Amino acid sequence: MCIASFCWRDWNLTWHTENPDFTQCFQNTVLVWIPCIYLWVCFPVYFLYLHCHDRGYIQMSNLNKAKTALGLILWIVCWADLFYSFWERSQAPFFLVRPTVLGITMLLATFLIQYERIKGVQSSGVMTIFWLISLSCATVVFRSKIHALNTGAEVDAFRYVTFCIYFILLFVQLILCCFPERPPLFSETVNDPNPCPEFSASFLSRITFWWITGLMIQGYRRPLEAKDLWSLNKEDKSEEIVPSLARNWAKEWAKTKRQPLDMLYLPKKQQKSSDSNGDVTEEAEALIIKPSQKSSEASLFKVLYKTFGPYFLMSFLFKAAHDLLMFAGPEILKLLINFVNNKAAPNWQGYFYTVLLFVCACLQTLILHQYFHICFVTGMRLKTAIVGVIYRKALVITNSARKTSTVGEIVNLMSVDAQRFMDLATYINMIWSAPLQVILALYLLWQNLGPSVLAGVAVMILLVPINAVMAMKTKTYQVAQMKSKDNRIKLMNEILNGIKVLKLYAWELAFREKVLEIRQKELKVLKKSAYLAAMATFTWVCAPFLVALSTFAVYVTIDKNNILDAQKAFVSLALFNILRFPLNMLPMVISSIVEASVSLKRLRVFLSHEELDPESIIRGPITEAEGCIVVKNATFSWSRNDPPSLNSINFTVPEGSLVAVVGQVGCGKSSLLSALLGEMDKKEGYVVVKGSVAYVPQQAWVQNATLEDNIIFGREMNESRYKRVIEACALLPDIEILPTGDKTEIGEKGVNLSGGQKQRVSLARAVYCNADVYLFDDPLSAVDAHVGKHIFEKVIGPKGILKNKTRVLVTHAINYLPQMDSILVMCDGEISEMGSYQELLKQDGAFAEFLRTYANAEQSMENNDTNSPTGKEGKPIENGVLVNEVPGKLMHRQLSNSSTYSRDTGKSQHQSSTGELQKPLAEKNSWKLTEADTAKTGRVKATVYWDYMKAIGLFISFLSILLFMCNHIASLASNYWLSLWTDDPVINGTQQYTNVRLGVYGALGISQGIAVFGYSMVVSIGGIFASRHLHLNLLHNVLRSPMSFFERTPSGNLVNRFSKEIDTIDSTIPPIIKMFMGSTFNVIGACIIILLATPIAAVIIPPLGLVYLFVQRFYVATSRQLKRLESVSRSPVYSHFNETLLGVSVIRAFEEQKRFIKQNDMKVDENQKAYYPSIVANRWLAVRLEYVGNCIVLFAALFAVMARNKLSAGLVGLSVSYSLQITAYLNWLVRMSSELETNIVAVERVKEYAEMEKEAEWSIEQTAPASTWPEEGKVEFRGYGLRYREDLDLVLKNINVTINGGEKIGIVGRTGAGKSSLTLGLFRINEAAEGEIIIDGINIAKIGLHDLRFKITIIPQDPILFSGSLRMNLDPFDQHSDEDIWRSLELAHLKNFVSSLPDKLNHECAEGGENLSVGQRQLVCLARALLRKSKILVLDEATAAVDLETDKLIQSTIKSQFEECTVLTIAHRLNTIMDYTRVLVLDRGEVVECGSPDHLLQEKGIFYSMAKDSGLV
Repeated sequence: MCIASFCWRDWNLTWHTENPDFTQCFQNTVLVWIPCIYLWVCFPVYFLYLHCHDRGYIQMSNLNKAKTALGLILWIVCWADLFYSFWERSQAPFFLVRPTVLGITMLLATFLIQYERIKGVQSSGVMTIFWLISLSCATVVFRSKIHALNTGAEVDAFRYVTFCIYFILLFVQLILCCFPERPPLFSETVNDPNPCPEFSASFLSRITFWWITGLMIQGYRRPLEAKDLWSLNKEDKSEEIVPSLARNWAKEWAKTKRQPLDMLYLPKKQQKSSDSNGDVTEEAEALIIKPSQKSSEASLFKVLYKTFGPYFLMSFLFKAAHDLLMFAGPEILKLLINFVNNKAAPNWQGYFYTVLLFVCACLQTLILHQYFHICFVTGMRLKTAIVGVIYRKALVITNSARKTSTVGEIVNLMSVDAQRFMDLATYINMIWSAPLQVILALYLLWQNLGPSVLAGVAVMILLVPINAVMAMKTKTYQVAQMKSKDNRIKLMNEILNGIKVLKLYAWELAFREKVLEIRQKELKVLKKSAYLAAMATFTWVCAPFLVALSTFAVYVTIDKNNILDAQKAFVSLALFNILRFPLNMLPMVISSIVEASVSLKRLRVFLSHEELDPESIIRGPITEAEGCIVVKNATFSWSRNDPPSLNSINFTVPEGSLVAVVGQVGCGKSSLLSALLGEMDKKEGYVVVKGSVAYVPQQAWVQNATLEDNIIFGREMNESRYKRVIEACALLPDIEILPTGDKTEIGEKGVNLSGGQKQRVSLARAVYCNADVYLFDDPLSAVDAHVGKHIFEKVIGPKGILKNKTRVLVTHAINYLPQMDSILVMCDGEISEMGSYQELLKQDGAFAEFLRTYANAEQSMENNDTNSPTGKEGKPIENGVLVNEVPGKLMHRQLSNSSTYSRDTGKSQHQSSTGELQKPLAEKNSWKLTEADTAKTGRVKATVYWDYMKAIGLFISFLSILLFMCNHIASLASNYWLSLWTDDPVINGTQQYTNVRLGVYGALGISQGIAVFGYSMVVSIGGIFASRHLHLNLLHNVLRSPMSFFERTPSGNLVNRFSKEIDTIDSTIPPIIKMFMGSTFNVIGACIIILLATPIAAVIIPPLGLVYLFVQRFYVATSRQLKRLESVSRSPVYSHFNETLLGVSVIRAFEEQKRFIKQNDMKVDENQKAYYPSIVANRWLAVRLEYVGNCIVLFAALFAVMARNKLSAGLVGLSVSYSLQITAYLNWLVRMSSELETNIVAVERVKEYAEMEKEAEWSIEQTAPASTWPEEGKVEFRGYGLRYREDLDLVLKNINVTINGGEKIGIVGRTGAGKSSLTLGLFRINEAAEGEIIIDGINIAKIGLHDLRFKITIIPQDPILFSGSLRMNLDPFDQHSDEDIWRSLELAHLKNFVSSLPDKLNHECAEGGENLSVGQRQLVCLARALLRKSKILVLDEATAAVDLETDKLIQSTIKSQFEECTVLTIAHRLNTIMDYTRVLVLDRGEVVECGSPDHLLQEKGIFYSMAKDSGLV
């Protein structure tokens, strides 16, 4: 029997009939085989997948039992059919084949149900689809069986019954498949408090992203908080992802490292090579034969592909399927138009097309978003992996490598470059998908219009290079803009770090000009890119139109008989619309790939940096007797290529001894400790350090954690030991002052501790960790004399806690040297002498000389001196700022001196709200130092948009809206005109008014183009106006803020405003506004057209519109909050990273790398926890909205079919082709509106600082003093009192002092007595709370701040320099001549140094003056003061950071140069003020003694006891 003739369709039966049906044979073969083939094809792949991905075992549940039972019953039913056929001895082969095949397939299905359960699959997509296909096929058969009953044909009763049972069972199976199983045993989700519902959701819920709805509802009811977020899935966590990438990279790196070495030194390598020599030689020879092999560089791309490729490959399949489905729309449209034209066609065909259109659209939606989901998740994993790998690498790179990448650059790698990879993940498939789409579209167009398509294609191809050129240009502009932006941020950073200096010197205006100058350059570039963007928008919007115009023009003019009918016109339009996307994406994708490749290179370079050699220092357990630290002939340098900084070092430290290292500033003392820690590159020699090591760096490194965490540093808490350590390190009084004791949070870089406190915390950390070897890098320089003495006795000295440990102490304090076991004297990187104190004195060498220099000073210096020289390098990291290693410590200094030992609440200026004494417990816990970058909640207020419109200018705003309207009206008109054209009657095979039609069509198109160009320009230029205006305001307002504002606000937040938010306003908001407006009008336009064609649609569009709005509002509430949570959780990642980079030597010394890596992973995961729901929420929304769009397609087509007799084909084509686009527009519209809402927040945040409190006016015309004021320099304090905040107690009270012109006054007092507060009052950094200060008869509170601050000079405690020329640092306003500047440098003893520099005065200072030593920076500050030469000079412990010689120089210069001036000195070293006219002694904010030094010594009061402590009496 010939199956073909019998089985295949009989067209009269299935198509040309009012009641279609399939032939019997078709029903029994094809419809049965489809589901079976599907399952058998999927089976091997799926089986392998399950085999590899085991999620744990699921216990048998009722659901599972039911599924299995039904599967078996289905099998039995099929085989019953089979046996019936045997029994019947049926001739038709398919009666045997069908049940056999079906039965075996059902068994397979049952097996899979069980196998999935064993492998822990909670809901299976493969099975759900199988049951769905089976049911669909069965439904067709079922319908025809029922039809047969109705017509009264004879039916086989047994088969009829089995089929009905089969059908019902399939239906039940499908329903059961929609429910998920219970979670597997032993899975993480069981112990997870808030597991992600994704894996336990059913298949349907996962493809429609229904499982996130719970979170959306929660987010709609109230703003989400961090605790509402789900935990990450196991495979998205850092601990899963990062190690796999790190492993792959290590393999790749090892491969490439092996090869070049072989090339360089063949013979040597062979003896060394550990693996069989054979390999190596072969490999080496191969390399020599083919030297051109470029394998010397490890390919990071390969590594990333290996790690993330397999999961990402899934997206290929989805993308391909989606691309094919895209073309179903235009094809079905063609059939629909034919159907409308063909009046004879049966009605059901129209409905069939409509349903087909709808189903295709829905499938397309589901597939596309699965694809996007995979891409975004891959992107997210990429970012996690990259951040993790960079962090791990940063902990092991050498110091020389650290020099090549600044902290800022490394942080950029983590933020910007990792982000680029995330973006690329969503685009990369366009590389093959775009060409595929173009080829398909062209093929279909050719079928439709023939060769005249080439005209349209030519236009498109012409536009591609234009787009590419624009992309390249934009790229160069972007680079230029980034450069200006980097410079601007660098400058802002320094301004914020040194804000206190700026205020004290009244330099704000000079720096404001510098910032605005850079900003001006930036805006110039922005303007150019705005013109380009306008051009690009123009080509992008007009391309489809030009293409259509040229194609249609050529088509109708080639041949009179070419008729433009509806089918040709609208199908072509639909295809052109599809074409437009890939052609525009390609340049974007290419530029995005270029960007990513740049990032890839930067990452590769960073990951290939040299690592510290852990083998260079042998760290062994304590055994042999030769000593605890042994160094033989060791030579060290900071990097492989540098000249050695330490030469032929030899020394041995016996176990348990105390060794001092002394020498001049810069002779290599700190380097020696670094060498012992393995931080330097060992050129030769042998170094052993036995046992564990603890290290106290010179610049104390404090983490942003509680005080207790800083001390314990990851060890177990041992109460008694902890108490002992705190007591020994003199931290008890400090802890009493801190608002919540040792649970107080220390700000970033220790901002709320004074230098001395930080140093003691750093010391306590080392002491607590109970190591065998202690390395101290001058810890005593930053603390007061008596504290230094206490610490030496209780901790370091022969009677201290550490008396049995091996201790190496770098110090400048001569008075402790007699107590040392031995002393190393360093000189220019070598050890010049070594021995005990007595031996060295006897040798009469450099050391004896060194001591004699200070012999006279020695009594005076006693342990005051602890404060001396390298305080110098002493406090830099006091509180720089997140982004760089600036020792910008000035900001918070005023705390320190108003803090440590006082019982008053000097410190509590940060405190929450009540004075120290009545602080209730509840508040104790709530006390936080810095204001975190807060996440705003709720909708963005309309006023923000209004603010932005005002910033643009209202005229421009309304003009742009008008131009938008014109553009869209022209666009609608042209398409409507096209539909009228296609409905022109055909007479004798031609259309009548072709030329008129073409002319009008063209004219409408050109007017549309003009409008587009207009609005694009207007919006871009408006955006630039706005960003100029907003940045100017922000900058001005921040500079006008009082000091207290900068103390409360972490500089990271401020820098963030200047970089991130301003960048958003510059380059993100204008394009978003354009797209938002564009999509809004597009959607409205499409609705208007549909209503024109089928007015009945008016019934359906409003409800769909409501659904749309509801979904959108619902989504925006959650999405906005997730975005905010994500950005708030992002800051800690960078802060922690920064902190790590600054303290990397400490972390390595204590061997705490593992813990820090773990912390970093946690912080990254916290951030991704907010990011993951936000990607899913986007998918959730898109699926919902596209369904709304698909419904519009459905109804547009449906109503067109219903009204087919009244409608012309042109209108049907118009309305359906518009409805096909509406889905894309809706999607775009919501994306844009939520983008707009999330980005406009930038305007809000920038405005927020505009409303902050300001300090007093900078200059007041009416009260400005004479230019010669102050002539005498007489300062009077009358009943003066000062407090740091309204709700705190007075820090200074009732101060009455008159200082006559030219007097030299010393101000002394224990730490925290209010010495610094006095100067702050004088400069009005804090305004008086009571009383007044009068200088030469003028009350300083009445004049402008700049008028006051220009006339008083301060040499601050922490010398801050700004990056820029040395000249700029001395004289930013360019008021002085070069001679003046050289003279001041000469007096400051810097002339020789500056003359020796290649650029002299134009020598570039690094950020924070890093390339000058601290002592030199202090001298530069002195030169500043000499240059200003004002009548009143304030010295704030200015000589604490220099060695004794420099100190002498400074003191003598001040005596000679400021003879007629009034000098106020805050002194720690009393010997500097013993020859002053008078001394003020402060205690707890009041003047307790006042008089000449000799007089006070006789009175035997506080001054006397302080002098005694310092050994002056």
